[in-house]
Amino acid sequence: VFRCCLNFGRDERKVDSRTIYVGHRPCPATEALIPPKFCDNRIVSSKYTVWNFLPKNLFEQFRRIANFYFLIIFLVQVIVDTPTSPVTSGLPLFFVITVTAIKQGYEDWLRHKADNEVNKYLVTVLEDGRRACKESEKIKVGDVVEVVEDETFPCDLILLQSSREDETCFVTTASLDGESNHKTHYTVPDTERNLESLSAMNPCCTSIQNKLQLIVDRSSLGPENLLLKGATLKNTQKIYGVAVYSGMETKMALNYQGKSQKRSAVEKSINAFLLVYLCILVSKALVCTTLKYVWQNRPGQDEPWYNQKTQKEKDYLKMFTDFLSFMVLFNFIIPVSMYVTVEMQKFLGSFFISWDKDFFDPEIQEGALVNTSDLNEELGQVEYVFTDKTGTLTQNNMEFIECCIDGFQYKYADSGTELDGFCVTDGPVNILQQKAGREELFLRALCLCHTVQVKETVGPADLGGFIASSPDEVALVKGAMKYGFKFLGMESKNMRVMNRNNDVETYELLHVLNFDPVRRRMSVIVRTKSGDTMLFCKGADSSIFPRVRQEEVDRIRMHVERNATEGYRTLCVAYKLLSREEYDQADTGLREAKLALQDREEKLMAVYNQVETGMSLIGATAVEDRLQEEAAETMEALQGAGMKVWVLTGDKMETAKSTCYACRLFQRSTELLELTVRTLVDLGRKREERLHELLLDYHKRAVQDAPPIKAGVTRSWSSANQDYGFIIDGATLSLVLNSSPESNSSCYKSLFLQICQNCTTVLCCRMAPLQKAQIVKMVKNCKGSPITLSIGDGANDVSMILEAHVGIKGREGRQAVRNSDYAIPKLKHLKKLLLGHGHLYYVRIAHLVQYFFYKNLCFILPQFLYQFFCGYSQQPLYDAAYLTMYNICFTSMPILANSLLEQHICMEVLMDNAALYRDVAKNAMLGWGPFLYWTLLGVYQGLLFFFGVRFLFSNPALQDNGQVFGNWSYGTIVFTVLVFTVTLKLAMDTRHWTWINHFVIWGSLAFYMFFSFFWGGIIWPFLRQQRLYFVFANMLSSVSAWLIIILLILLSLLPEILLLVLRNGIRRRSDAPVFLFIHNHLCLNLELTFCP
Repeated sequence: VFRCCLNFGRDERKVDSRTIYVGHRPCPATEALIPPKFCDNRIVSSKYTVWNFLPKNLFEQFRRIANFYFLIIFLVQVIVDTPTSPVTSGLPLFFVITVTAIKQGYEDWLRHKADNEVNKYLVTVLEDGRRACKESEKIKVGDVVEVVEDETFPCDLILLQSSREDETCFVTTASLDGESNHKTHYTVPDTERNLESLSAMNPCCTSIQNKLQLIVDRSSLGPENLLLKGATLKNTQKIYGVAVYSGMETKMALNYQGKSQKRSAVEKSINAFLLVYLCILVSKALVCTTLKYVWQNRPGQDEPWYNQKTQKEKDYLKMFTDFLSFMVLFNFIIPVSMYVTVEMQKFLGSFFISWDKDFFDPEIQEGALVNTSDLNEELGQVEYVFTDKTGTLTQNNMEFIECCIDGFQYKYADSGTELDGFCVTDGPVNILQQKAGREELFLRALCLCHTVQVKETVGPADLGGFIASSPDEVALVKGAMKYGFKFLGMESKNMRVMNRNNDVETYELLHVLNFDPVRRRMSVIVRTKSGDTMLFCKGADSSIFPRVRQEEVDRIRMHVERNATEGYRTLCVAYKLLSREEYDQADTGLREAKLALQDREEKLMAVYNQVETGMSLIGATAVEDRLQEEAAETMEALQGAGMKVWVLTGDKMETAKSTCYACRLFQRSTELLELTVRTLVDLGRKREERLHELLLDYHKRAVQDAPPIKAGVTRSWSSANQDYGFIIDGATLSLVLNSSPESNSSCYKSLFLQICQNCTTVLCCRMAPLQKAQIVKMVKNCKGSPITLSIGDGANDVSMILEAHVGIKGREGRQAVRNSDYAIPKLKHLKKLLLGHGHLYYVRIAHLVQYFFYKNLCFILPQFLYQFFCGYSQQPLYDAAYLTMYNICFTSMPILANSLLEQHICMEVLMDNAALYRDVAKNAMLGWGPFLYWTLLGVYQGLLFFFGVRFLFSNPALQDNGQVFGNWSYGTIVFTVLVFTVTLKLAMDTRHWTWINHFVIWGSLAFYMFFSFFWGGIIWPFLRQQRLYFVFANMLSSVSAWLIIILLILLSLLPEILLLVLRNGIRRRSDAPVFLFIHNHLCLNLELTFCP
């Protein structure tokens, strides 16, 4: 029976108590217990059900301002007598709502499908001593579940039995914390003998820490006994566990956190443009309403018998309904279909990233992954790149390079000991014998101080037969093998090591003092066959050096610093021979701390710190983490594109600095500005005073004295100017961000940010995960709100990824991928993702947005002008069918195809010339300048459409039989010129033609002609009045109508034709590659200036 106390919320006083009977054994008669009800094991990540999809989806869609606005317009058309049919607004709105609902329904269907795969998965459960198969969703708390190797745990389990002799099992938790390395878990002690009386208590299992603390008889259980849902069993044939938490109460479900909604800069521009056009709409309605009553109040204007005298101006309700009618008449200036087109463009465009064969990694058999399509265009607007080092800039594939023992350097290449200048002499023979003993002691420490396990069956994915929670440990064990000491594995509690003489040595493992990021070290306590008790410890130099003798540190420190400068990861190794009393005291302290139900971590830490003192330093190791493929070229291209790269890492400064030099983020000519704990040391002065002094000095050099940066000049072109690199560590960053109020440090953060913004590269070392997120948030919220991008591969990078955009799939697991917006297999793919896809995505969607506002302004401006010639009677210029289908059918498909397939510059040129990325930076194509150009172009063409056709109608007889055209012929001619002009304008803007572009552009024009003939050539029985009956056919029978249509189209496109001729003239003179590059710059700058 488990008695558990579970806290689900943030308030620790609210506790959920539960009693669990293993195998659902009946309650003892001596206990009065109401059978508890726990949730089932179903996982629900979907948003809708069949019953609530329609109301819930409609509610969410009408929360969008544009949809709600058109709903109000539709209701006004239904209630008020408006000049246009409710179908003209209702049908486009219905189309937008339907397409969006289908898309969201499809995405939720995929979530339902994924949930069913998990919930319907068959698992083995022990019932009444027999094995039975049942679906995962039917597991109940208290069931004893059997899990075999490579299976995923269906719920949170307490490990009861394992097939391994040492009663352990190995799991990977990649889907939970991003770590793909193996972790060791232990069975509950004595469960075979007394399974029924098993009791447990869990006083702290919050959604943040999710720590499990249990007590069983007198044995203490911790997280090492808990197998979490989503983890996978490895290197263990079979285990049995009891279900303690199921379904939505598992840690995976409790810790799930949906990403906050990120809005792109394009969406913000759309909202700003909508406000402008909404103001234009209201202004038009007000002008027409005012002029209507001014005109009607003139003497003689409403005297004829067919124009009944209107009510006086005191009837304010009539004035209001007239205003609403004009709003309805002009409401098509707001492009409702733009939202669905943008959404379809983003959704369909994201597939081009997933389909890109250059992103496919044959090693892991995966390509790029798009988790959200809402930010495609942001990839072309990135100004700051924040990257992790280990696993992102580097491969996280460790290789043992060399070691240092008592000041002597050892390399496998010569397999000998060399005197490298850091020691005085080899000494006499007895010293050499002592030295050989220290060598063997060091190698034994490498073979014993770890949590590595030997894989029973070596597969291609295994690290040479070893499995461990960290690749560093495997590298050290393999390094010891090079020098003759081989770790053979564990037998029960004994560690077996083969020495240089091929003799097997056995050590009893007494305690493991696990590694944690605060201590930055780990230790083991072992007992030799001779009965000696020894402690071996390895860890970071900053953690080991204060715990050993100073004279030993002096022999090793120079090696450690040199190896760090060369870019190697360094660890120091120490040991301590424990007396009987020391071990007994440590053993008692460890057991008592493990039994504690409160402050267990603090008590364990105190015992660790007590036993890990007075050690003897043996040596240090150097492990290389190689750079990612093409890492240097990628970083150089990003900087050439105008992006500022910040490296945020937990490694020590020397190692991270060397990596920055290797990636070409730091050049040899770069002047480094260092702000670390080492630079703040000044005898007799406070650290805050020294910090303020350094910040002012660096600000003067990097900001005040620096020449102004010219736009479009990269570092490689401006070598005369001094480049600065900035280095800061976590401790100093805490002083900058969390400075004390009494110090003169109110401007610390501002000075720090200004310095960093004027440096080519910023290196932040010894960073905690929370500090990484703080850095990203600080830059993201600074003046100008720059677009930030974070790259990381591990669970410790999730916080900064959630603040920005991009996660990279790495060797450390998948949590970074699950929380990112985009995921790519390798760092080198970032170059094409940003410089290629990102650039094109932004240009495409910017052109789409501007084009939509332009074509709707061309559409509705003649309708507005028509009111001045029809007595402000709200007479529509266009037929209801044209009003309805203009945005849905006649002009929608060409711009959608263009926004998906257009390449104004080919991908190869974009990749080779990173400077082109800067030409569209800072939302250049959606600024107010280009918006004004498109608006003026729409006004020019709208005026030309209306008054050009009016000039045609100055001739009373336009047909051969002498008959005159009516108002519907007038509107049809204007509409024909409009459709052809805006479609041909898009054709002239298209530079990358495919068969799809030809099909949709010419097909849309052909469909318009066919529809006009078909709509006006048949008497439709469901129409009360048919305004366009044979209007289109009669219009085309007039030579004058043909002439004016062709002439107006040519005059409307004349500015575009002239600009195209100018552009082609430049192209003919640009034969050399240099001229070609300048030509590409000029063409794009012309587009940004004029946006043709």
